[in-house]
Amino acid sequence: MSNEKEGQTLEVKDSSSLSLSSPLPSPAIAPNPKSGLGSSKPKLSASMIIPIWIALSSAVIIYNNYLYNTLQFRYPVFTVTWHLTFAAIGTRILNKTTPLLDGLKDINMTKDLFLKSILPIGFLFSGSLILSNTAYLYLSVSYIQMLKAFVPVAILLISWTFRVSEPSRKLGLIVFMISAGVALTSQGERGFNLFGFCVQAAAVAFEASRLVMIQILLHGLKMDPLVSLHFYAPVCAFINLLTLPFTEGLEPFYHLARVGPLVLISNAATAFLLNVAAVFLVGVGSGLVLTLAGVFKDILLIIGSVIVFGAEVTGMQVVGYGIALCGLVLFRTSGGK
Repeated sequence: MSNEKEGQTLEVKDSSSLSLSSPLPSPAIAPNPKSGLGSSKPKLSASMIIPIWIALSSAVIIYNNYLYNTLQFRYPVFTVTWHLTFAAIGTRILNKTTPLLDGLKDINMTKDLFLKSILPIGFLFSGSLILSNTAYLYLSVSYIQMLKAFVPVAILLISWTFRVSEPSRKLGLIVFMISAGVALTSQGERGFNLFGFCVQAAAVAFEASRLVMIQILLHGLKMDPLVSLHFYAPVCAFINLLTLPFTEGLEPFYHLARVGPLVLISNAATAFLLNVAAVFLVGVGSGLVLTLAGVFKDILLIIGSVIVFGAEVTGMQVVGYGIALCGLVLFRTSGGK
C-alpha cells in the first residue's frame, strides 16, 4: 500500500502457529507464509528480489511524499482509497491471468469469517494507512521512519495487555532500548510538529493493533501479501470511501487534472508492484538476512530523504535511531519471546 506496509508484520511459522516477529518490514497487509509460494509460481533468487523489494519499498514512500509535499496534492484519504481500488482491481486481474494468487484456493472465506475477522482487521488497516499517510503532511520522511521503529513496542504492550504473549526480561530490555532510541530521535528532531507526531503515534497504535488482531483472529490462516490484498483492498477502499466526504470531500477531484493521470496511475502501480515483490521475497533467505535487508532499506530511506527532500538529521537522531535499530533487530531475531 501507500507506505504501509513499512511496519512490522506477523510471520506464519507453519500452518498452525503465528509469531509476533517478522524478518522484514511489511509491504503488505497480512502474514507472509513461508510456504505461500506454490511450485507453479516463478521464483527469483535472493540477490535479485531483495534489491527490487528495497527499491520499490523506498520508491513508494518517496513517491507519496513527492505527491503530497512537492506536487501539493495533500489528500491522503483520497490517495489511499485510490491505491486500494487499484489493488483490488489488480489482484483480480492477476488471479485470472497468473498463478500468483493460487493461495486463494486454500481460503474458505465464509460470511462469519468475513464479518468477525476480515472486517475489523480491515477497519484497523484503513486507520493505519490514512493516519500514516497523513503524517507525511507534517513530518519529514526520515523522522517518520525513525518513529516506525516503535511499532514492535506497541505490539508487545498490546499483546501483554490482552495476554496474547507474556512479558520477559529480554522483551523488557527491547522495549526500553527502542523507547529510549525513539525518544532521542524526537528530542533531536528540529522540524518537530506535535500534531504530526500524534498522528504518526496513532498510526503506530492502529498498525500494532492490526497485527495483534491478525494473530488472534486469523490464527492458522495462510495468506501471502497478494492473497491478503485480494481480501482487504476492497474492504478498506469501501471504508475509506465512507470517510472521504467527512474528511476531504470533493476537493481532491478538483486537483486531479493538475496532477495528471500518469502520476496517479504510476503512483498506485508502484505500491501494487511492492506487494507483488513481497510474494517473491518471502522464503528467499533466512530471517537474519531479511531483517538486515529491512534495516538497510530504512537507513537508505533516511539518507534518501536527506538527499532528495533536504531533510535534516541531527547527531542525536543518529545515535537514537541506532539504539532503536539494535532493539528492533533483537526483537525480530528473538521471535518476540
